[in-house]
Formats: sequence, structure tokens, C-alpha cells
Amino acid sequence: MQDLPTAVLLELAKVGETTSVNLAEAFNLDVQRIVGAIKSLESLGDVISTEIYQVKKWQLTKEGEEVLKEGSHEARIFSKIPAGGIDQPKLMASCGAWGKIGFSKAMSNGWILIQKTNPQGAPTVQRKIDSIEDQVKAHLYLIKSGKDSSVDDKVKGDYKKRKLLEEVTEKHYRLRSGPNFTTKIEKAPTELTPEMISSGSWKTTKLKPYNLDALGMETGAGCLHPLLKVRAEYRQIFLEMGFSEMPANNYVESSFWNFDALFQPQQHPARDAHDTFFISDPQTSNRFPEDYKKRVEKVHSKGGFGSQGYGYDWKIEEASKNLLRTHTTAVSARMLYRCAQQSKFVPQKLFSIDRVFRNETLDATHLAEFHQIEGVVADYGLTLGHCIGVINTFFTKLGIEKLRFKPAYNPYTEPSMEIFSYHDGLGKWVEIGNSGMFRPEMLLPMGLPEGVNVIGFGLSLERPTMIKYKIDNIRDLVGHRVNLDMVKRNPICRIEKAGDPEERRIQMLNKRFDKIEERLDFLQKKMKCLGVKPVAASALPVGEGASLDVIVKSKPSRSPFSLAAMLKLMRKTFKISTSTHTHSSVDKPGSLKLPETEVSRASADIRLTLIYADVDNTVVTAGQTRIQGEENVLRYLARLIDQKTDSGLYETLPTAQVAVIDSVLDRLVDTSKHNVTTTVSGLINKQSFVAGGKLTLADLLACSLCQQHNITSPGIQAWSKRISKQLEL
Repeated sequence: MQDLPTAVLLELAKVGETTSVNLAEAFNLDVQRIVGAIKSLESLGDVISTEIYQVKKWQLTKEGEEVLKEGSHEARIFSKIPAGGIDQPKLMASCGAWGKIGFSKAMSNGWILIQKTNPQGAPTVQRKIDSIEDQVKAHLYLIKSGKDSSVDDKVKGDYKKRKLLEEVTEKHYRLRSGPNFTTKIEKAPTELTPEMISSGSWKTTKLKPYNLDALGMETGAGCLHPLLKVRAEYRQIFLEMGFSEMPANNYVESSFWNFDALFQPQQHPARDAHDTFFISDPQTSNRFPEDYKKRVEKVHSKGGFGSQGYGYDWKIEEASKNLLRTHTTAVSARMLYRCAQQSKFVPQKLFSIDRVFRNETLDATHLAEFHQIEGVVADYGLTLGHCIGVINTFFTKLGIEKLRFKPAYNPYTEPSMEIFSYHDGLGKWVEIGNSGMFRPEMLLPMGLPEGVNVIGFGLSLERPTMIKYKIDNIRDLVGHRVNLDMVKRNPICRIEKAGDPEERRIQMLNKRFDKIEERLDFLQKKMKCLGVKPVAASALPVGEGASLDVIVKSKPSRSPFSLAAMLKLMRKTFKISTSTHTHSSVDKPGSLKLPETEVSRASADIRLTLIYADVDNTVVTAGQTRIQGEENVLRYLARLIDQKTDSGLYETLPTAQVAVIDSVLDRLVDTSKHNVTTTVSGLINKQSFVAGGKLTLADLLACSLCQQHNITSPGIQAWSKRISKQLEL
């Protein structure tokens, strides 16, 4: 037999039109082999024309195949019941997992019954009829044979619920002759040969065209895990701040260095097996500096250095237990003790980024093993102010400026603080780390001089990595579920470190513009593929007497009050006619009705219509343009004004000011009453308007949201008056 693509062409020449299914039957081959031959022919150009069509069919599941072989569950239950009956527990025990569904179906079919002859004993199951016909098995046989049309759709739906059947969609090809149809396949040469050149045949030979869009072969190379990429960035920041890295490669630690040296009592819940992984072999360790051990024991049990201690019987047996370290502060303790043993104290700035282990319940954000980032500074006269200053410097280099500190408790630091940062995307403060000043009960037993204070702070490595690479589940970042392709293809980590806030705002705006350009480029290509001609760049119609219909749809409970404010500005530039309507999908209109104008619809430049309807979000439709969200409706209307004059509301402002407006608009995407109240109140307490000293688009949106929620206060009332005054100018 000739090769398969040629055979397909010959068959097509004979019948004129065929399908991949018919070809598979004609050649007695698997459909996938036929599909491969069709794809090979498609690569030749216009030899054939193909059309993909879909066929839905029923097929048996694994359980359905078992029923076809062994019989239905109800029939098998019936066959297991002898003429004299059988105890129900004994019957169910002999059936296995399918017994329950089989028993239920046999009962509903009226094949069996239950008799309770003995009140003390188990109920007896007996046959209600002498014989049965297994319709389920018969129906499945018909479907398996391709005669599923003879089985009622309702019956097939019931079998689908029982997971005996599943409906699958198969894709097949319909083939016809193409413009350049031929039954002879000639493979074009891929390259020029010396023979072609010497004979001159290259002049008439059709060479295979080069595919200049094809990608080259990928070169094999090692890849850094995302955690290592982010770790390298954090490490570089510490080094820029003059820190030295601590050796943190000892994962197994003694309870002495992990807990006792940190002035953590032996009865602390964190030392319980529910929170800590203890080592079984070797179970204990006894290599501690003897004099230091005695000072630690004394400060725990009796106190010292100005402390009364915990007043309990400190046990070396508890301190000797080996464990997987629960924090890298154990490494910091060893380094501070080593520093204290030097003849002359030298100030230290130390950091570590390494693994720690805790007996955590595994979920999307917690693992039993994770990485901890820790920074420690030791010097004379350090205060809490120094601690806050170091932390501010560190996080500023990460591009995080909005920080807050909340008092907290740690056994080995006092005072202690939790570190919070404002998350613009979530619109709230989130915890990002912990910090504090090490207690004298920890430092002085080590031998550090009086007056030396130590500040420390720490955070996790996994959480910022997940945020950076947009990973929702930590088990997709670490563990056996990690996608190696994700590790290979994720980009190098680059944390935004611009020190100037103005520079960072410009960077943010540039990123937003880049995304918009990428999206526009994609849409233009899509429109070109669909054969859609591009519309003019102007949103306004061109020509004498031309007008634009702008239709805004909104929920009655979310009246777009900003529309009334924009209307005042638009009427200064355009002739506008207005109307307000209520769709039948809602019971009553919203509280805003657009003020009527003296301009007729026929003579208007813009015909503005507000319709209250059952919609999820405020939406504007103008010609082929459809935009969702009240903030985006305002952007669109401001652009209309800017085509005629300078509205001074948005895009005609300086780039830095536009970035501030966008930031406020993004924060107001969360339209909850709490978010609107806190955002607006916080901004107008500092300045005349929400985005600075001038009325902008952000004020119109914020004022509209305040009216929707009936938010009022002396500050908001004064701000609303300033807006009204500016709109009248």
C-alpha cells in the first residue's frame, strides 16, 4: 500500500468529499493516524481544504464497562438473594461498595422486600418476584454497539447520574479538494545543492520556503527556583546596608540555643511536640559552654540583671533535647555569644536567610518547612527609634514606604512590634514582619557589655515570592507539586528599589501604559484576523450634523451621581440633549434624574441617555465602544471634552498627577462603604481635593460614591461644597 497521505488523496479524488471517520473505516486504521495524514497534507498548501466539525456521543465509563460485563448492581443484588431470603447485613457485606446503590435500585424497582420476622434479629431480604430482566445491561450493550439512539434520552441521563455513562465530544475533519488538488505529492527540496547549480535546474525548482518565525532549539541550562531568585535580591539589599551574612547551615539545633538562650521558658507552648519537630536520634546534646549554661539557668529560675526571672526549676534534660530549629534566631544567639567572647566588643550588623521547621497544619499558605529572613544590629545606645529607622530603610529599598508598627509580645524581645504595610491592591494594612529589641535577660548572660543593645526584625521569604510570581498556593511553590516548567520559565526577580517616590509613581504609570499598549496591539491583531476594519481614533462622529449617542446603564441602587457633575462641564463645550429611563428589568428608578436641556435630540452634538436596568456595574455604550465601571465612564467622558478643549480633569494633566489620580481611582474600585469612608476622609484631611489641590476626575467619582452610601461628615460636606464651587466656574 502506498503511503497514507497519498492514499487519502486518491480516496478523495474518487469520492469528492469525505471525513476522517469514513477514511478510518475505509483503511481500517485508527482515526488519529488519519488525522496525522490530514495535517501533513494541510502543510502542502491548498491541496485540500478541511473543516473541523464536532460529534457528541455516549460512551461507557469504567463502572459502566463493569456493569456490561457483570450485570447491573440491582440485578447482582437480586441474584445473591436465595429463595428462602437472606439477612440484610450478610447480604450487604457480600456486595462491597456497589451494594448500597444496588439495594436501593432493586427496592425502587419492586424486585425485593424487607421482612422483620424477629424483633430482636436482623431484617430479612426476600425476592418479591421470581425473575427479572436486566434492562440496564441491555441498554449499555446497545450504547456500546453504537445504537444509542434506540435508548431514551431520559434513561441515558439517569445512567449518566449513576456514572455509568459519559457524554464526550469528538472533533473530526471534513475533507474536500483544494484549489491546487493533486494526487501526486512532490516534496519541495529544502536547500540548494551543487547539482542544482551546475545543471541550472535551480531556476525552475520550487524550494520549500523558510519559516522565519520558527523558534530555534532550546538550549539545556540549569534554572534557579523562584525562592532563590527572590532570596538573592533580599541578600543584595542587606549587603548594600552593610550587613554581614551569618552561617545558618545547622538545621538541627538543641533546645538550649533554640529556646533557653533566648529567655524562652521551658513551659512555653512553642516547645510542645505539637509545634516543634524533636529529633529521636541523637535525642540529646550536651555541648554547651558551662559558665554560660549556669548563667542561663540562674536567670530563668532565680532572675538576675534586674529581672526576677520565671521562678521555676530549670532542667538541663529539657534544654538538651535536639530539634529542627523553629527560627533562625537560634543562629543569631550563637553569633551574639561569639561576639561577647571577644576581648573588645565590636558593633555588628548581621543577617541570615535560611530554612526553619515548624509542626504546622499544611494548607494553601502554610508548610512545615519555610524560609525566614532575619536582620540583627548590635551596638551601644541603640533605641526603639533606631529599630524603626533600620526597618524603614530596609523596606524602602524594597519599594515599601507605607509602614505602621503595632505593639506585640515575644519572649525574647521587649518592646516588640509587628510590622504592617498598606497594600494598595487589597486596600488595607497587612502584616509583613515582626521586630523588637532583645531583652537584657538574653544578652547579659552571654557576656555582652552593659549598654549594648540589640535590635532584630524578621519576615518570611515564601509570602513575598508568592506575591511576586502570582502563586496562590504555597504547595505549587515548594514540594512535589512544583511545576518544573514554572521554575524554568519564570523571569529573574527584580524588586523595585527606586528611592524617589516621584520616580516610583512614574515607573508605575509607565507599566500601566505598557499594559494598555500590549492590550491594544492584541485587539488590533484580533480585529485584523476577523476582518474588522479599524474605527477612527476620535470618539466623536465626523461630519456636518453628525451626533454621538452616549447610553449609560446603571443599577437603581448605584445611581451615577458623577454623571450630573460631568454634564455641567460637557454643556460648556457641547450641545447636549438628555433623557432618563427605567428598564422593565427593575421595579423603580434610581434617585438621580438627568436635568433636561433645551437642546433637541435632532440638533444635539451628544445625546446622553441614562437607563436604570438590572446590570452588575455601571456601563457606557457609544457606537462600537462599551466600557464598564463608573470610573471608566468618567475617563471616557473626560476624553470627549479633551478633544474640544482642556478639561483639566485627567489626561491633560502632568504625568505625575495622572499617576496620583489613577492610584485614587484604583483604591475606589472597592466601593464598600467602609473603604469609601476611610479612603476619602483620609485624603481630604490632608489636602483640598482627593488627588491634590485641584478638582480632578477622582473627586467626581469619590463624591458620587459618598452620595450613593449617604456618607456625610463636616469634612466631607466642606469638600462637596468646594467641588460644587469649582463646577460652577
